[in-house]
Amino acid sequence: MIKHAARIILLGIILLIGFAAAVRAQSGDALYERAKAEGTVALYGAGPPEPFKRWIADFQRQYPGVTVDFTGGLSNALDQKIEQQLADRKMAADVGIFQTMQDFVRWKSQGALMLFKPDGFDKIDPAFKDEDGAFTTVSVNLVTYAYNTHGVTAADAPKSALDFLKPMFKGRLMTSDPSDDDAGLMAFHAIVAKYGWDYMTKYMAMAPRFTRDGHAVVSNAVAAGDALATFDSTSTTPRLIAAGKPIQMALSQADPTPVFLVAGAIFAGAPHPNAAKLFLDWYLAPEQQRRNGAFSARSDVPPPHGFKPLSAYNLDRSFRVLHSDPEALAALKRRFAGYVEQK
Repeated sequence: MIKHAARIILLGIILLIGFAAAVRAQSGDALYERAKAEGTVALYGAGPPEPFKRWIADFQRQYPGVTVDFTGGLSNALDQKIEQQLADRKMAADVGIFQTMQDFVRWKSQGALMLFKPDGFDKIDPAFKDEDGAFTTVSVNLVTYAYNTHGVTAADAPKSALDFLKPMFKGRLMTSDPSDDDAGLMAFHAIVAKYGWDYMTKYMAMAPRFTRDGHAVVSNAVAAGDALATFDSTSTTPRLIAAGKPIQMALSQADPTPVFLVAGAIFAGAPHPNAAKLFLDWYLAPEQQRRNGAFSARSDVPPPHGFKPLSAYNLDRSFRVLHSDPEALAALKRRFAGYVEQK
């Protein structure tokens, strides 16, 4: 009797699991049909265009009939296009994927973002998402040290921020402009938080170079030997290493490693809302998150090859908190601008 009851319970559980899977499949199929009726999704994506092109090709193969209209550029340029569309009350963008999380915070307060929780939303750390679903982190990125292996030996490679003040690096350092770039800002912010603002005076005496053209420019300069080192290396560096370029990255054992978040959101006035939901759902699925080359915000996705889980590192996790306080963020950028403008 007990065995019979147990079999009935087990059969019921199996049926419920099967029903839940069927509901999800039907929901996904229904969303795809609605997306096909819209025909396209307008994606505004910040950062190097090559990764987006790969994702777009994969998405379009999986969902024929839904094309991706891609607009690329830097976050702090694309957000101005979005602002103009909001002011004109005529949205052209459906989905935005930016590192300028402060934009998403502001747009949410204005009611400009759709509240959407992608499948697996419960697997994402609260520090990496808006609790209402207005925006969700699509990748967690480390800001690491990097150096040119032809010009710097492993023994001389920087192991703390203080090592960048060595005479060998004078005139040979490069970073993004911390008053302009949010990932660069986190690198400088972490350093002055530990070593004080006096560090900036010493760093500026090293005659460093700054760029407003993105982190790929920094990593490429180091790989080419135009700069010897940086503490402002991001996702381009692993790709250069894989391509056999003379550049190596390093995580400091002495200093916390900053992280910056790239988040995705759907605009409330999106002209293709169903296609937008389909794309963001797909982009945040474990299958894509496992192969995007960055750390995933999802707890059920392993770290990139060769790395430990995020919990194993000494990280500066202040990105979202800092970027959710517009006044503090603006004041910090102004202070760093005062140093950069000395150049």
